Amino acid sequence: MRLMHIGDLHLGKSLGDFDLTEDQEYLLNQLLEIVDSRSVDAVLIAGDVYDKAIPSEAATRMLDYFLNSLAKRNVYTYMISGNHDSDERLNYGSSLFETNNIYISTKYEGKLYKHTLKTEKEEADIYLLPFVKASQVRHYLPEAKIESYDDAVKAILNNETIDTSRCNVLVAHQFVVGKSEDPELSGSEGLGTQSVGLVEKIGYDCFDDFDYVALGHIHSPQQVGRKEVRYSGSPLKYSVSEANNEKSVSLITIDANKKVDVELIPIKPLRDLRHIKGQIKQLLDQSNVTAPDDFIYATLTDEEIINDAMGIFQQTYPNTVKIEYDNSHTREVEQVDISKIADVRSFDELISDFYMQMYGCKISEEEMAIMSDVAREAGV
Repeated sequence: MRLMHIGDLHLGKSLGDFDLTEDQEYLLNQLLEIVDSRSVDAVLIAGDVYDKAIPSEAATRMLDYFLNSLAKRNVYTYMISGNHDSDERLNYGSSLFETNNIYISTKYEGKLYKHTLKTEKEEADIYLLPFVKASQVRHYLPEAKIESYDDAVKAILNNETIDTSRCNVLVAHQFVVGKSEDPELSGSEGLGTQSVGLVEKIGYDCFDDFDYVALGHIHSPQQVGRKEVRYSGSPLKYSVSEANNEKSVSLITIDANKKVDVELIPIKPLRDLRHIKGQIKQLLDQSNVTAPDDFIYATLTDEEIINDAMGIFQQTYPNTVKIEYDNSHTREVEQVDISKIADVRSFDELISDFYMQMYGCKISEEEMAIMSDVAREAGV
């Protein structure tokens, strides 16, 4: 039995001012090619299917195309909602979809959705755990003692009758951690002491009854605790922090003895995302320019601020997303302790000093007036 594990598609996402529809369409077609070439029996989609709760027309069209393409291939699809998804919108038409072997779970209502996948030689019980909040679990399981998100997920699983003699697979969108360390984060994820993206941590050991756990939410592909509990990672780079990541999809092979093999199949994007750093003259020298259509984040080390740097860059790299500076001026600003500075300095003094540090000259009266207007609008 072969399962493709994907997640965090974020259909409809943009990168700065750049629309990613063409890139995501290219990705979905590449996934379908893998389904064909590797004889995949089922696709597990572990949440954050859309980038926004109200997806764009292009996003819904892409998902419709992908699901229809899988159905025409007689490939089973198991899909859950993530924290970016709208339960109602992702669940629309789910009853009709089941006639085409597309199984969707977007809301926990007291029991996990379960379906038995059968191939010629193997069977697996597929459980679907969509993104949930502890309050939802308390509503359906009032007798359970739920003080944390970890308690909530354990209560959900303890409420199920899981036959461990059978092959069991869980699809979930949660922040799952190992015993000693947190998963490697990337993209827009921010790690606090207990949560990432407002999702509390849970221990991977609560999934001990499952032979494979297909996780979504973290954008870097990796295992958690054991090789059978893993994040697929996002198949495309959605942040400069992912520039050096190697993107892939997980191909899971399970035999009749419940032996699990995990293979990472590399994904080649239509346009890569790269971070380049140096002086502008060096970066735009034709001998150094490669793959000009890639998405570019540039860090300039020039000491002087370059007028219309974005316009200059986009003549060579048309898909430049962002330009920032790393020089003596920016490093000085980074080293300043600003925690108390506003207590003893006026707004005009703060802005004047900042302008002098950044540009090496005094701010004009006209520029100061503009900054004051902006500050008033912002409530400063």
